[in-house]
Amino acid sequence: MKWEDIDRNLAKMFEGANLSDCRERRKLREAFKDVQLSLDHCLFKSYEVNTRGLEIYSKSWLPENSSIKAIICLCHGYGDTCSFFFEGIAKKLTSEGYGVFALDYPGFGLSEGLHGYIPSFDDLVGDVVEHFTKIKEKPEYKGLPSFLFGESMGGAVALKVHLKQPEAWDGAVLAAPMCKISDDVVPSWAVQQFLIGMAKFLPKRKLVPLADLAEKAFKDLEKREMCKFNVICYRDKPRLRTAVELLRVTREIESRLEEVSLPLLILHGDADVVTDPSVSKALYEKACSSDKKLCLYEDGYHSLLEGESDEIIFKVFGDIIGWLDVHSEKIISSS
Repeated sequence: MKWEDIDRNLAKMFEGANLSDCRERRKLREAFKDVQLSLDHCLFKSYEVNTRGLEIYSKSWLPENSSIKAIICLCHGYGDTCSFFFEGIAKKLTSEGYGVFALDYPGFGLSEGLHGYIPSFDDLVGDVVEHFTKIKEKPEYKGLPSFLFGESMGGAVALKVHLKQPEAWDGAVLAAPMCKISDDVVPSWAVQQFLIGMAKFLPKRKLVPLADLAEKAFKDLEKREMCKFNVICYRDKPRLRTAVELLRVTREIESRLEEVSLPLLILHGDADVVTDPSVSKALYEKACSSDKKLCLYEDGYHSLLEGESDEIIFKVFGDIIGWLDVHSEKIISSS
């Protein structure tokens, strides 16, 4: 890309910018961000084509002034992206010495695919396994403890990754995991049967009734308003095939809780009406892992790390960091 090819307005902005002023530099960087990311340099590429031929967007965050305690692989929730609230979660973990990695699933965020469409949850999990395996095999990260971190649907993704790779991970942090969709959100049995039938013929159609998840997920009203700035979030009605896949995978996970064997930290608000906290309790009770902890937060909604008061958010983060520190140190000292 030649400088002459840059939009004339951007060129004028650069020529007239006062780079002595920090605010001007930040404004200029924001204006040029898309151009910078489009440069054909290996260090600027955030997209990678996977073995299914899909262009996947990913991000990583590394500590600036310390060595890496462990690597944490983030799995985002339904409709979400790793480039909004999850970026804040990642930076918080990075500030505590962890290397953090994430991707947008196909059809979500900035990855290739029809927006909000999950034709196969198993294929999605395979894409996640492929991406995180490549990271863990890099020489600079080999031998470090590795943890899965899943929120909401990402909790289901993390559990499915574990069930596919039962010996590959040193633990998992699951925030309001989607082991079962709450009865307050899921359609009635009769509607489900109708949708399952329709999904065979119109898999991509948006016909599934769904209440406003932000309203149900975010307790703090000011933070709920911030959701509108997540402009690439999928907010429409679920596509038929997507809804069927989410129902199918929650039933599968609920039937396989006894197979979960890795160290677990499960966090759930007891007032969550999006994913069912009773199934998090069941996961805690049924998982065959001897190392498991369940934290239930009184009157907590679904989005514990984004939608509660600052006090609760930092308490939840404190519980997560404390658990990760203990388990990372234990693994390192025993190796």
